[in-house]
Amino acid sequence: MYQHSFEKLNVWQNSINLVEAVCNITKTFPKEEKFGITNQMKRYSVSISSNLAEGTSRITQKDKAHFSNIAFSSTMELLCQVTICKRLEFIDEDEYLKLRADIMKISNQINTLRKSQLTN
Repeated sequence: MYQHSFEKLNVWQNSINLVEAVCNITKTFPKEEKFGITNQMKRYSVSISSNLAEGTSRITQKDKAHFSNIAFSSTMELLCQVTICKRLEFIDEDEYLKLRADIMKISNQINTLRKSQLTN
């Protein structure tokens, strides 16, 4: 089966894994948060992978880097939401540390990708 260039990126693969983790964790959130923080977290996590994919379809390096910037911003928004969830006790310390580590890994990978896009 043909793979698009974004599907070959480790950062994109990691971001898809993050979407799964966020969806699984938010299943345990209070029902009244379904259209609040649960929805936001899912949207931010999906935005990371989606913007990485969209960026690979762009022609110029500047455009590619622009979508990497958006993906990076979504990782920071998700980190903020994860921190809020920890403080509200929607997630425990272990879940928080795991999500935070995954988010930081992805943000570092996006930064590396973005730098390579700006230097080519």
